[in-house]
Amino acid sequence: MSVTHDEVRAQLTGPGQLFEMDEIEVRGSRIRTWKHAPGHFRVLLENSRFHGEKEFIVYEDERVTFEEHFRRAATLANRLVADYGVTKGDRVAVSMRNYPEWIVSFSAILACGAVAVPLNAWWTPQELEYGLSDSGAKVLIADGERVNRLKDAAFDARLIVTRPLGELPAGAALLSDLLGEAGPDVSLPPVELDPEDPATIFYTSGTTGRPKGALGTHRNLGQAPMTVAYAAARGQLLAGRPADLATERRVTLLSVPLFHVTGCFAAMIGTMFAGSTLVLMYKWDPGVALELIEREKVTGLTGVPTSAWQLMSHPDFAKRDISSLGALGYGGAPAPPKLLERIGERLPGRAPSNGYGMTETTALIVNNSGQGYRDKPDSIGRPVAIIDVRISDPLGDEVPVGEVGELCVRGAAVIAGYWNRPDATAETFVDGWLHTGDLARTDEEGYVFIVDRAKDMVIRGGENVYCAEVEAALFEHPAVDDAAVIGIPHDELGEEVGAVIRLVPGSPATAEDITAFLTERIAPFKIPVRYWFREAELPRNPGGKILKTRLRREILGS
Repeated sequence: MSVTHDEVRAQLTGPGQLFEMDEIEVRGSRIRTWKHAPGHFRVLLENSRFHGEKEFIVYEDERVTFEEHFRRAATLANRLVADYGVTKGDRVAVSMRNYPEWIVSFSAILACGAVAVPLNAWWTPQELEYGLSDSGAKVLIADGERVNRLKDAAFDARLIVTRPLGELPAGAALLSDLLGEAGPDVSLPPVELDPEDPATIFYTSGTTGRPKGALGTHRNLGQAPMTVAYAAARGQLLAGRPADLATERRVTLLSVPLFHVTGCFAAMIGTMFAGSTLVLMYKWDPGVALELIEREKVTGLTGVPTSAWQLMSHPDFAKRDISSLGALGYGGAPAPPKLLERIGERLPGRAPSNGYGMTETTALIVNNSGQGYRDKPDSIGRPVAIIDVRISDPLGDEVPVGEVGELCVRGAAVIAGYWNRPDATAETFVDGWLHTGDLARTDEEGYVFIVDRAKDMVIRGGENVYCAEVEAALFEHPAVDDAAVIGIPHDELGEEVGAVIRLVPGSPATAEDITAFLTERIAPFKIPVRYWFREAELPRNPGGKILKTRLRREILGS
């Protein structure tokens, strides 16, 4: 007998259950929180030590246990305090690839009460310089690649280097020297932390204008792994299986950067909380991913929809034993319904899940999996129990079920605001509600459907064309490997629809073929009037979102 979402929620959140909730007041709003979540990062870090010699991090031929990670993090935390004068509230930046040192550095920063500022490792020297200046970072912990990139930049932060590529800059220290032996008797430096103390500054994608620093609290961070666990437990119960999180062996392959909230909060913090194993990659490569899944007996893949798509498209897909892979979780970008069908064909019996979250929501807040995902593959699912969702009109009033409006969310995952940006904070966070900028609707069962980013919507002669819908239709075509829909300026209509397409290698498909294909699927005014075919991959930010601003500039010069 199947169970409903409401029945599952009642079962999981009842008194004495792991996902029991409290109602508290935060920044003037009443919200629900996970009652048994860690109150701050130090609790999470100290609890992780109980996992002892279990492997926490795997990177190439390097393996770090939970005990080793704790010792290194505690040692570095003490050195930051004693040698660098870092005190509670100081900002310390991290900029490097997905190395084990990223996680050690992040843990150490939070453990001594400082605010961790993960900087995008893809940024240019000017962008890195901006992040350091805007955050007021006292210390920067960076890899050799980033250090070389910053050689001509001006910044005040003291420098700690890992994996150097040549001589160290004057005054810089080697991270390995600071860690030393990291002996067993090390303890965390003394500091008092409150759940509402600032913990992280993650910079937003910056697809338009300067990136904003999203200021997250220790409460946000502590709630995040519980949210991921709740989503997994809910999916298992809805599928008719017991929510057996404690004994389930989990090895997660991370296909996105740690400086992205999906990588940090959903994957890394969730792994630390659960005592599981996280397999890191220097950068995403589907061929390497297949090797790692086979070698490490990976049970789950965390990334963006593109990751799952490319994994199944790789020529080595059938040559590798990936039978251990049971779950594929993706978010951060729209997942075309065709992806679910393809997973069913190429990875039958697996449990895909589509999640929604933002930098401003500490990653995951809405999730779709199991039968719900199969029934409604174009939906991001239902919000987790601590999150309220509202679809609002431009005046902030809630719209009826089924109507399109702006997705607004409220709950313990929502950050405190933007670092040193009171105007942007006041505009985006209104009466406890985060205005996401995403256009969405809900159905009678409470499922949320993202229609489009408000700023990416094409308005053609007064008709709204939701790019995600057109992109989903394009992905149905077997020759389309990747696609992005953009607006083309038009004197009479205002905008027309255009599409940038990357075809499957060797495909002979033409614009006429694709137009004929779309004619059977979407209304005529939604069909692109012009196509640009490119062999190179479409530009994406580290979170997997297509950089449409860059595409427009490259193609249209605007």
